[in-house]
Amino acid sequence: MAALTAVLLLGAFSTEVADTDFWWHLATGEYVLENQRLPVPDPFAYTTDLGEPSYPGEERVRYFNLTHEWLSQALWYCVYAVGGFPLLALWKGLLLASVCGLAGFLAWRSGAGMAWSCLTALAAAPTLLLFAADRPALLTFVLVPVFVVILESWRDGGSDRWLWLLPALSLLWANSHGGFFMGWVVLGCYAVEALGSERRKPLWIAAAAAVAVSGLNPSGFGILAILAGYRESALTQTLIEWSRPPLWGPPYIFQLLLYAAAALLVARIKQVRIAHGLLFVAFGSAALLAFRNLPLVAFLAPALLAIYGRPLVEGKASRLDPRLGPGLLVGLAATLLVGFGVQGRLFQLRAAEWKFPVAATDFIKERNLAGHMFNTYEYGGYLIWALGPERKTFIDGRALNEGVYRDYQALLYGDQNPAQTAALRRSLLDKYSVDSIVMNGFEYVSGVVYPLILDLGRPGLEDWKLIRHDAQAVVFVRNNPANSALIASDEQPLSGVIEHLDASCRLYIENSPDLPSCARNLGFLYLQAGDRERGRAALQLYLSHWPYGDPEAEQALRSLGGN
Repeated sequence: MAALTAVLLLGAFSTEVADTDFWWHLATGEYVLENQRLPVPDPFAYTTDLGEPSYPGEERVRYFNLTHEWLSQALWYCVYAVGGFPLLALWKGLLLASVCGLAGFLAWRSGAGMAWSCLTALAAAPTLLLFAADRPALLTFVLVPVFVVILESWRDGGSDRWLWLLPALSLLWANSHGGFFMGWVVLGCYAVEALGSERRKPLWIAAAAAVAVSGLNPSGFGILAILAGYRESALTQTLIEWSRPPLWGPPYIFQLLLYAAAALLVARIKQVRIAHGLLFVAFGSAALLAFRNLPLVAFLAPALLAIYGRPLVEGKASRLDPRLGPGLLVGLAATLLVGFGVQGRLFQLRAAEWKFPVAATDFIKERNLAGHMFNTYEYGGYLIWALGPERKTFIDGRALNEGVYRDYQALLYGDQNPAQTAALRRSLLDKYSVDSIVMNGFEYVSGVVYPLILDLGRPGLEDWKLIRHDAQAVVFVRNNPANSALIASDEQPLSGVIEHLDASCRLYIENSPDLPSCARNLGFLYLQAGDRERGRAALQLYLSHWPYGDPEAEQALRSLGGN
């Protein structure tokens, strides 16, 4: 049973390498190892240090973002150097499966049988699957449970020597991810619980040492000021990971775990240990403040449900055949294993190259494109990996310069007054001396078509020339004497922009069928332009993948003779 659960979790979490930020983490790890120094000043973007700070503390936040994950980034690059993308996918799977396993281990230590423990591990998985991205944050997701398990083992009579793992882990954690201060939270919860214990002294000494050594990182103890700076950053607030999850809504499994655990702890308040109560309040509060903290509840809530809920359930189910629970669990795990396998969702030991401008970057290197490049935010990470540090990006997912991000938004979306958009874009492209543009056409979650690509594709624009397009990207260069030979040999008709939008949207829906909104927006754009055939095809594609109903799109399709 345990082996079946472990294989299921490892396989499900070993998803393809697809995160847009992963690439700059990988490139930074390579840079740190090759140069034996932190990546300061920024070696990858030419806009990082331009302009004045946009809010108090921006320069401190910038330094933190450049340096705080250097050790984990180096580790990720070592994993890649040894085993490429297959090993990276397995590494991610192992880390996330370990979080589930540690939740199950806590249930087992409380007296639960193997069936309960495996069920606890599986209960943590759905929320954690939302975080199956190749990022250093995975180490925080793992080290929080590791701290809890070490402290639980010590509390139940384990040797004091185990406590000295905490300072060593804290030192590594503080140089791997900014979430290391969650270790302080865990230590604080158990230190409070130990106030009345005769064994409190070793814990307090180890906890003090762990907090002290965690200051040995590039930003020292500035993490709390950094978090305050994040709250001042308009750019950070646009990121989904920093938004607050709804009190009820997707992902429902998180709210179900949170509220079920809260209700159980209230119902059994006299039996709830101080550390468990404090951990639940701390982790629950953190999760409700920012989406990125949901894994804390995904780990803790199932464990608490098993620890405090199992005795109630087992008491009422004492007359049932004791083989029923394990049998049902084995059947569930086997069904999930087969289902995930049939869908191709197990052990995806590859990179999702379909998402990234692989061919475009090869073309840029072959043609030796020089000068400043403008790129879309989501492609910045891959461009850093494929082209940097020799060719630098305009922007990427590191959120380093608020002022540049505002200019990026203006370039991408234009001005509220359409009459001023062309002049605004020309001014900004000149301000940054942009010589080439590498971009995709959509914000894929919302399906919004970037206005910049539509304007670049309009006939009569002579400032920029299209020299390459495929399903992933378009490449434009400035029409000037320095690029005349390149334009003469590689210029493409502007119809390539529409071909890119069509191919890009279809490719994305093929690989992410639950996100078809690009086809909806394309359909209405085509109808506005009078292209009924393309409009009909795009709306049919959208509606064939959108099961929730869309009266406006359905009416538009009927007016075109579609169904």
